[in-house]
Amino acid sequence: MGSEMQRSETTLRVNGKPHTLLLDHRRVLLDVLREDLGLTGAKKGCDHGQCGACTVLADGRRVNSCLLLAVALDGSDITTIEGLPADGEGPHPLQRAFLDRDAFQCGYCTPGQICSAVGMLAEAAAGHPSHVTDPAAPPGRPVPLDRSEIRERLSGNLCRCGAYPRIVEAVEDVIP
Repeated sequence: MGSEMQRSETTLRVNGKPHTLLLDHRRVLLDVLREDLGLTGAKKGCDHGQCGACTVLADGRRVNSCLLLAVALDGSDITTIEGLPADGEGPHPLQRAFLDRDAFQCGYCTPGQICSAVGMLAEAAAGHPSHVTDPAAPPGRPVPLDRSEIRERLSGNLCRCGAYPRIVEAVEDVIP
């Protein structure tokens, strides 16, 4: 089997700009973003989908980019920390809140934390319940985000420095 049989032309719309690449089928999205597109905001932490440092948005949903084969995302819209906000004017409200609340220490997890929080806010607004959502809550309605909901919904993003209280406060600051 020649190398041409192990590659496919793949188009990803990253931060609003289309990129068509000939990609090895084994390459994950994180490596394509960092190595091919020079977008180094998403970090390689554990490389097993356990830490969340690589979190980006794929078609508006938060994903661990270290686990997704890039060719499987052909035609998808990918948003990285570099693409927030979409209008390119100033920092995203979550980025501003992280700065205002000092919600980071070393900053390694911060891009993944912010992308995860953006996705989480959209999920809650769309009515997607979490493990701690009141079972009596009406289905399909926005889920109110209290500290318990925020902590649960961001539990897949680890912060080795322990900035969790400030991260929760930053997210609370942007809840509509």
